[in-house]
Amino acid sequence: MEPMRKAAEEAGITILPEFGMDPGIDLVLLKQATVGFNKIERLINYGAGFPEPSACDNPLNYKVTWTFEGVLNSYKRAGKVVHNGQVVEVADTEMFSLDKIHTLSMPELGELEAFPNGNVMKYVELLNLNPAELKHMGRYVLRWSGHCAFWRTVSQLHLLDDEPVNVNGIDVQPKKFLNAAIGHQLQYAVNERDIVVVQVETKGFDASGKPRTAVVSLTDYRDLTTGLTAMSRTVGFTASIGAQMLAAGKISKKGIISPLNDVPFKLFKNEMAKRNLHIEYEYK
Repeated sequence: MEPMRKAAEEAGITILPEFGMDPGIDLVLLKQATVGFNKIERLINYGAGFPEPSACDNPLNYKVTWTFEGVLNSYKRAGKVVHNGQVVEVADTEMFSLDKIHTLSMPELGELEAFPNGNVMKYVELLNLNPAELKHMGRYVLRWSGHCAFWRTVSQLHLLDDEPVNVNGIDVQPKKFLNAAIGHQLQYAVNERDIVVVQVETKGFDASGKPRTAVVSLTDYRDLTTGLTAMSRTVGFTASIGAQMLAAGKISKKGIISPLNDVPFKLFKNEMAKRNLHIEYEYK
């Protein structure tokens, strides 16, 4: 979108990209999670969609609410995180490496695995953070236990590669084969629910030097009455709220704007609540 910035400003219009679930909700929450801090040492962002336990009836304990091809593309993605004060490069083949993943325990869900989700460093500048003060920072995807071990093996076998292999005289892309062979087996039944989790955790100090922590989070489940998945709700309602904010003049900045710095948290939180999507915020 960046090449369009000047033209959008000159035309006096507003473009709000990256406003779904992830990216989108996570960016609004990320900004709020930095409020009240003078120094931030830890800033961790989680975003994920996966089946509730009763819907985990396949060997992967995973089902698809968007496109499986999109999932596979996201499973071979280079990135960066901050660990122990150092910027760590994550190669596109190392997302599921043991030294790149960790576990997160959530009260309602239990233990989940977390693996890197892209480059976190671009948000350091956008949030005006001091890189020298950061000890840990990253964006992560959540899945049920065992997910990373499986996909680590798949990646190491080059089954996520785009480069074709010849099969009986036909060039076949391994990733496209996986999509065709597995994707149709990972669909939700009409009575099964998915879960969406977006959570940001911050640790640091306020202006007086007092240690502070903040957690901003949203957890949603499929609405079986309407049939809308949690992924549909968190992506679709968010985009709709953004469009209505622009149409009503509640966001008036021109050009290309960002959910990170240009969407008011309180207003967004209230609009989400009207749609039974509840954002929790704790600062202590």
